[in-house]
Amino acid sequence: EEAEKLKELQTDHPNLELSTSTPGAPAGAPTAADADARSVYVGNVDYASTPEELQAHFQDCGTICRVTILCNKYTGQPKGFAYLEFADEDAVKNAMILNESLFRGRQLKVSEKRTNVPGMGGPR
Repeated sequence: EEAEKLKELQTDHPNLELSTSTPGAPAGAPTAADADARSVYVGNVDYASTPEELQAHFQDCGTICRVTILCNKYTGQPKGFAYLEFADEDAVKNAMILNESLFRGRQLKVSEKRTNVPGMGGPR
């Protein structure tokens, strides 16, 4: 059922990339840090929002490669934030202009995506 939904999304939106990074990518392939430099964090996203709606809201900023809405792994409910990956870094600057813009009646928080540094979480 989920595979059918993915195929349907890919058919309806050929420019929307739904896959995550592939392990063992060939040398010279973009790294996670490169993707992070072309990505933004979007906070205070309405729980009923779809990737297509977010893509439409940010489409004037530049070409969007991927929209990721994070969900709770146990309940499947959205967490209220998302990441957008753009084709180039200039689009990130354009997306920052939409910080505090209204989307579905909520004021979005848009910031540059930070790159996680391993081991910065502290001891557990």
